[in-house]
Parts: sequence; structure tokens; C-alpha cells
Amino acid sequence: MTMPTEALPAGEKMDAIYRWQAGIYDATRKFYLLGRDPLIAGLAPPPGGTILEVGCGTGRNLIVAARMHPEARLYGFDVSPVMLAEARKAVDRAGLADRIRLAKADAATFDPLTTFARDGFDRVFCSYTLSMIPPWREALARAMAAVAPGGSLHVVDFGGQEHLPAAFKSALRAWLALFHVTPRDDFAAVFGEVVAHGGTAWRLERPYRGYALHAVASRP
Repeated sequence: MTMPTEALPAGEKMDAIYRWQAGIYDATRKFYLLGRDPLIAGLAPPPGGTILEVGCGTGRNLIVAARMHPEARLYGFDVSPVMLAEARKAVDRAGLADRIRLAKADAATFDPLTTFARDGFDRVFCSYTLSMIPPWREALARAMAAVAPGGSLHVVDFGGQEHLPAAFKSALRAWLALFHVTPRDDFAAVFGEVVAHGGTAWRLERPYRGYALHAVASRP
């Protein structure tokens, strides 16, 4: 008897969803994961700084970030061994294994010390991952906790599609649900609660007529 996908542990669940898509993931997602490259370009880490991606998937974003920010050291983790295997192959092909470190970890319980022997990163980013993580509030809090003093957290994900036709919004959400993806309609309130303490400044934009959201929190 096959266990329902929802009942599987996080890593096995993601493997079950993406085992047959890993090889074509990047080719298909580029058409609708909007705003990833502008987010990466805007990371602007300090010279010799560190960048962490939460839920690195195939490693595509880390490779783009490494090329855009050639002085940075990069780190990424994912809960799916299948996706991590794809990421390692991609990083090796790109000749970036000396600058990009990968590890297996769960975003909801991530500890930078045990995973990478670091206590923080200059830039932390989440690219279309929170909409795939059921305990996304915990993952967001862990991501913010991994930001070093003077650093920043950057998030891009599906927005509420407020200014798009209702039929498009309904069809998009039904299609995303097939892949266990759920836009977080209460993201703004949760993001504010998670990051707005200790002098942290934050902003939230909704590009592409609300198709996506782009949030940044800067730690003093």
C-alpha cells in the first residue's frame, strides 16, 4: 500500500513530487517563477560576503548568484535528496564547487551552526520555496534568524494576484495545487510579525500586477 504524499516526511514528500521532474525542472519553471533574477541581482553582498539560499532545489539560483556576485561565498540547502543530487551535478558542471556548499536540511528546523558551521550569513534568500513548505512560518523565522547583523533576508514567491483577472487567478491556483504549491495570502502580516523587531526594517512589493511578491528585511 502506497503512503499518501501528504503523510510522508518532508524530504520523501519532495522527492515523491519532483523525482520525475528534477531533470526538466529549470526548463519548465523559468516561464512562471517570475522575479528570481531581479532578487538575486539585488542581493549585493559585501566584498567576500556570504549568501544562503533556503530550499536551493536544482542549484539554478545559486549558480546565477555566484556569477552575478563573483566575490561571494555561497551556501544552499534542500530537504530533497533528489533535488540536491541535481544541484551538485549542476554546480560541478558550472565549475563552482569551490564556491558553493550544499547540504541537506529542513527549512523549518534549519540551524546554520550544525549545517554549515556558521552562525549567520550576509544575505539569505527564499525563491518560491515558502509556498511549498507547509510549516512556512517556521521556515521564514529560521531564515530570518540566519541573517547576520547588518545583513538582509530576501523573499520572492507567488503573490495574491490581486490585480489580475479572477479567472486567471483561479486557474493558476488550481494548477499550482497539483504541485502542492499554495500562495501565502497572509504573507504580509506574517512577514511583519517575524522580521519587525530589534530595529529590523522591511519592505514588501507586489510586482507583475500582484502575480508575485518581493520582500526584503534588513537587520541592523
